[in-house]
Amino acid sequence: MAFSTRPLFNHTHYSPPLHQLKKNKPVIPLFSNAHFTPPPLRSPCFRAKFGTFTNPSSSKQLRFSVKVGSQNDYSSGDESQSLIPEASPQEDYSWVSVIIPFVFPALGGLLFGYDIGATSGATISLMSAELSGTSWFNLTAVQLGLVVSGSLYGALFGSLLVYPIADFLGRRRELIIAATLYLLGGLITGCAPGLGVLLVGRVLYGIGIGMAMHGAPLYIAETCPSQIRGTLVSLKELFIVLGILLGYLVGSFQIDAIGGWRYMYGISAPIALLMGIGMWILPPSPRWLLLRPAQGKGSVKEYKEKAVLALSKLRGRPPGDRVSEKQIEETFVTLKSSYADEESEGSLMEIFQGPSLKAFIIAGGLVLFQQITGQPSVLYYAGPILQSAGFSAAADATKVSVIIGLFKFVMTGVAVLKVDDLGRRPLLILGVSGLALSLFLLSAYYKFLGGFPLVAVASLLLYVGCYQISFGPISWLMVSEIFPLRTRGKGISLAVLTNFGSNALVTFAFSPLKEALGADNLFLLFGAIALISLLFVVLIVPETKGLSLEEIESKLLK
Repeated sequence: MAFSTRPLFNHTHYSPPLHQLKKNKPVIPLFSNAHFTPPPLRSPCFRAKFGTFTNPSSSKQLRFSVKVGSQNDYSSGDESQSLIPEASPQEDYSWVSVIIPFVFPALGGLLFGYDIGATSGATISLMSAELSGTSWFNLTAVQLGLVVSGSLYGALFGSLLVYPIADFLGRRRELIIAATLYLLGGLITGCAPGLGVLLVGRVLYGIGIGMAMHGAPLYIAETCPSQIRGTLVSLKELFIVLGILLGYLVGSFQIDAIGGWRYMYGISAPIALLMGIGMWILPPSPRWLLLRPAQGKGSVKEYKEKAVLALSKLRGRPPGDRVSEKQIEETFVTLKSSYADEESEGSLMEIFQGPSLKAFIIAGGLVLFQQITGQPSVLYYAGPILQSAGFSAAADATKVSVIIGLFKFVMTGVAVLKVDDLGRRPLLILGVSGLALSLFLLSAYYKFLGGFPLVAVASLLLYVGCYQISFGPISWLMVSEIFPLRTRGKGISLAVLTNFGSNALVTFAFSPLKEALGADNLFLLFGAIALISLLFVVLIVPETKGLSLEEIESKLLK
């Protein structure tokens, strides 16, 4: 996942502290229209006070205080010496202009979550002699694993497919294709006459997941104001959770219907249609448009004009307004400077070298542990787990799943509100510790606490709550932040590939492993992996709270 070394669409001008300026490497701000000149550098460490930002469109001035350290302090990697502006210039925007470019890409995440929630109830309906409405309801553990993980294998294939063509397609077209695949997959699955056709529909839907989970965070990050980038990328996780909750709700209403699993899967189709129409209306990402000529792959004049029109439309301004023109011009200068002395794109092998390798270890490790700590198993099999916990009726299990979905939604909201206040690492450490505890409790329930079904429910709630303040939103947030510009597209593709590959493997293996090891030992295994992931977070994962994208690259990845 490539990102700019400057905040995107930030149309106030900020001249960086002198210690950040490198020889022969001028720093050009992105999307700027206000001015600040720092005081003279008098010592290796000083405090610049009473600087003034002046916005040409406003008579108001912003007073601030910025602490600046020496160059050695800045590049040392010591978090305690991270000297970050206490107040940074911000782009003026209206929430109306921000919400629309966010909602339609985020529907791709909602449809991913819906598949998780719907599958929880669909597996109960599909395997019931009375409720299935089919003659092939008696599925083996392997066949059930294929039904459940079919969309994840499709997502894995979609991640591989999009890897070489993502920059050619662009974020908007990628999401339109994803919406089309969601639509086809939902319709085919809902109308499937047999297991083979059902699996084809699941795989098509999954390819849409793979493309949407790659394109959505890119489009959102590249089109939103920089000061709310973290919030909006985290909100995409909230849409995934909203989709899970919607899937649980549909499952609870359709669980007693004959062939109810068809409705559970088929309802995704109209949502996919809405997503496709919305993305068709939205403009391409202005940053992607500028990357084309910056990489020498298009006419500078043509793509700059398109980028100006796209940014004007995204911000609700008149077509070709002067503010958008200036923002686009300054962004293009920065991008061109980034590519001036280097090849136009990072190669595949470059991802496994230097700063990009460090970024991939962090991002890939987070999305890997996100899955192999049992998350897909706990969510996809929430219904069967609850049935085995004493909620024997299908309706009872799906109703408790709805409660879990609501709790998941609330805890995700807590993470979204607090991630920029508390930081990434504290939430990860707290959440992963709770994951390990909940998994050990699930293991204990199956070993010797079987007479207390509330233990299973409490463990699931603890697992869900801890996951949603840690691995759930923060893994994808850090994936969107951590990769250098040159390897951004390929980096995020590999991270998505890692995520869905491990997700599909864990989901498929859950039923066979449960039969081979027993549920008690399986959850014990997941708990041990959670402890390993806690060590990974403590020792490897850096804190990115308050750091701009260029500070992440220059400080944390060097």
